[in-house]
Amino acid sequence: MHYFKLQIGSLFVVLFITIDYVRQTRCKNRNLSCNKLFGALLIVSSWLIFFDGLTAWTVNHLDTVPLWLNNTFHCLFFLAVDVTMFLTFIYLCDATFGFPKSTIKKILLCSPFVINVLAIFIFIKDLNYVIGKTTNYSMGLSVIACYLNAWVYFLFLFFVVTFYRKKIEKNRYAGVIISVVVSLTVMILQSIFPEILITSIVPAAFILGFYLLMEDPSYRRLEKHNYEMISGFSTLVENKDDSTGGHILRTKQYVEIILNQLQNEKKYRNIISRDFVKNMLNAAPMHDIGKISTPDVILQKPGKLTPEEYEIMKQHAPRGGEIIMETFSRLDNPEFLKTAYYVARYHHEKWNGKGYPEGLDGEKIPLCARIMSIADVFDAVSAKRCYRDAMPIDQCFQIIEKGRGTDFDPDLVDVFLGAKEEIIKVYSTKIFD
Repeated sequence: MHYFKLQIGSLFVVLFITIDYVRQTRCKNRNLSCNKLFGALLIVSSWLIFFDGLTAWTVNHLDTVPLWLNNTFHCLFFLAVDVTMFLTFIYLCDATFGFPKSTIKKILLCSPFVINVLAIFIFIKDLNYVIGKTTNYSMGLSVIACYLNAWVYFLFLFFVVTFYRKKIEKNRYAGVIISVVVSLTVMILQSIFPEILITSIVPAAFILGFYLLMEDPSYRRLEKHNYEMISGFSTLVENKDDSTGGHILRTKQYVEIILNQLQNEKKYRNIISRDFVKNMLNAAPMHDIGKISTPDVILQKPGKLTPEEYEIMKQHAPRGGEIIMETFSRLDNPEFLKTAYYVARYHHEKWNGKGYPEGLDGEKIPLCARIMSIADVFDAVSAKRCYRDAMPIDQCFQIIEKGRGTDFDPDLVDVFLGAKEEIIKVYSTKIFD
């Protein structure tokens, strides 16, 4: 029993998390989706720990366990280690900046895994067992290949958490860095002292860290409820200004189209992370939240506003930023709060500096606000208002094109116009008109 006590403990931890994760994500009333990569990591990690414990026992009973069976168990253990490390790397890529779309990069990232799997099968027959002072352990080219592969993906992980730190939310980064440090320590100790057999701590540390700070259904459910509350708050504005129709939903879809296109642009590829997209899409419905403090007589006026009324209307931008800071400052997501504040306060700024409330120009205007500006104006001119009819779709695109370099960021205008077909599909749905 003393040969695999650690493995039993690690397996109980992973199995407990697996059962709780499945229970909470399968519950229909909770309406939570299962992260397939994390699910696969749970399954493979369980097998890794199981075979780690099994080989820890068989290697100490060489007189009773046939050599071919011992080699088979070790082969399965090495494969589980490789798959676990590879899935961990893919999971972190998916959780931060997404897996590379380039075929060459995919091949480079997957090649160590493929080469090592082949090496395990080729050299497993040359596996030998060393009799240690406290326990026996395995050695050979298969073992070396397995550890080399683990170190390669540890280097990849180190690269991800170091160079893409800004793309990881702080709560996620804490879990990732703790898991990596613990696992790295275990790998170093296991490499220096092969007799201690503590490999099972690595998958247990990763699973525990990822679950508590990234995948815990309770945390995800709370986060979802927070954003539903925010969405409901935005709907109050839409109900107050009955001329907006489906403005909130349409602008959000236009923003999403722009963001999807920007992810393919070299200039923005390292900026438009998954977290940026999520925060932007959750913040977009709140861009006009300041109108909740604008008098109804101005919001619903059927004719042109007077200069005095227009000045009052303009206050919805700075007031929107204030409302967001006052209302949502306790949300445990500072990046979302900043994005929502920028979107509400600066979506009426213009590229040439003639917008409001601060007269910012060029890239001094936050990117999220520049994106929101195009989506907001396009929907404003393409939808029917209480004081005018909707403009023809071609004219709406011309207004955006005419504002290139004056009202709007020229690069973003090019991206928007390059996605005309997708924009027209959203426009054609006439959401809630």
